[in-house]
Amino acid sequence: MAATAARPDSAIAPVGRSNRPRRAAVSLAILMSRAQLGTGAPLVTIEVFLSGGLPSFSIVGMAETAVRESKDRVRSALISSGFKWPQERITVSLAPADMRKSGGRFDLAIALGILAASRQLCSETFAGTEFYGELALDGELRPVPALLPAAIRAREAGNAVLVPIPNAREAALARAEVRAANTLVEVAEHLRGSQVIATQPRTLRRAIRRDEPDLADVRGQAQAIRALEIAAAGGHNLLFIGPPGTGKSMLARRLPGILPAMTEKEALEAAAIRSVIGRQPDPSSWRRRPFRAPHHTASPAALVGGGPAPSPGEISRAHNGVLFLDELPEFNRNVLEVLREPLEAGVITIARAGGQHDFPARFQLVAAMNPCPCGFLGDLRSDCGCSAERVASYRGKVSGPLLDRVDLHVEVQRPRRAELRDDHRGGEPSRRVAARVARARRIQLRRSGACNAWLEGVQLAADCALAPGPLELLENAVDRFNLSARAYQRVRRVARTIADLAGADAIAVAHIAEALSLRQLDRRR
Repeated sequence: MAATAARPDSAIAPVGRSNRPRRAAVSLAILMSRAQLGTGAPLVTIEVFLSGGLPSFSIVGMAETAVRESKDRVRSALISSGFKWPQERITVSLAPADMRKSGGRFDLAIALGILAASRQLCSETFAGTEFYGELALDGELRPVPALLPAAIRAREAGNAVLVPIPNAREAALARAEVRAANTLVEVAEHLRGSQVIATQPRTLRRAIRRDEPDLADVRGQAQAIRALEIAAAGGHNLLFIGPPGTGKSMLARRLPGILPAMTEKEALEAAAIRSVIGRQPDPSSWRRRPFRAPHHTASPAALVGGGPAPSPGEISRAHNGVLFLDELPEFNRNVLEVLREPLEAGVITIARAGGQHDFPARFQLVAAMNPCPCGFLGDLRSDCGCSAERVASYRGKVSGPLLDRVDLHVEVQRPRRAELRDDHRGGEPSRRVAARVARARRIQLRRSGACNAWLEGVQLAADCALAPGPLELLENAVDRFNLSARAYQRVRRVARTIADLAGADAIAVAHIAEALSLRQLDRRR
């Protein structure tokens, strides 16, 4: 999208003076770039208008301080690069006018617009290209944050992007047509056709599994490992309950090693979040699922995101990956309650006076907690000194509605002495469990296009249909354990995953029974 126009402005001379019209040359150049809005990148049209009058430089269009300061950066960069600074009235409009713009990402586009409007460049070469880059005073291009979301939207719109060299690898992940330069002079020479900048390669590397903790290191814990496999296969939320030192954290940290690698779409979503927080994705591992483990002193803003200019929190950084909350009752209850909505919706909306920002937050929750304040309730080798009131108060820190959203509640007991010996054979290696998980995920994706944990409505009714036998068992459990409607549906989803792992077409009684056995907190109500 580019245009250059020149038209005469006429004015009628005052009485007693010549009636000949007074003409002033004006010109207009139009370029494209994109703003940052959460993980979105709305299009910004940059219009540079030169007209007669006293020399001045103004930027309009809800530009924040960093954008307004580009006037000085652009002027110095143009002069340092050997270009002529026009001695005219310069007006830069960033459209749409009602959307806030921030950062130095528009510097390059503004500088090129001034060159085109002053006839030092031909604006025809701007067509089909979006421009990004902050300018140093000597004309060097500096990298800008949150470039990947812009590159993704540019590819969807069929546009190429021209970026600073440090941003080139990040932009190439979007499979857009990417050109990268070091300086403003290089960009100008490319647009003139005298020194063409080559397109960056679009090849993407798959994730490499390295240094992943292995399930073979876990001693005993057969039921907990089975629950971990089911959670990985269906994307289910999981809670481990047990005394200190039984391996709850050890088990949780082995979940990423058995999860399937992210698809390219999922990887781009996760990489876009890292780009927004200023971390460029690593092409060698960008399809590995994220694993986030915030400390229990984390604030609500740290967990869900926030700030004057909202940024993603831990739940968004764990998007398409795992969020591990160790010592669950030690988190502030207000912090935990903010998880309820994103656990259901897969997105978090942060509202501020300047507008609202949506961040994706489709994560898999894995949590761990002790059974009581001292940690030894139910432990066969240690005595618990906690009163019933203390135990109830401790567990009450985690609300019922939040626990209702956790599909699997599994008790973790101390391993037997024989299982701790060095010569004891450990469990299955992660690669064998991961193969079964991958097969079950493929079944789910072919059937409904999503993992079982996210089935809703008609799709849930179709994929998790129950024959009379399994239905009677589940309904009896609802009456006996007073399960909620949400827990009822979550048991069906877990049973569907168990059936997929077994390669069964229909949910059987055994699948429902195992799904119920893995909701151990329900049996204590």
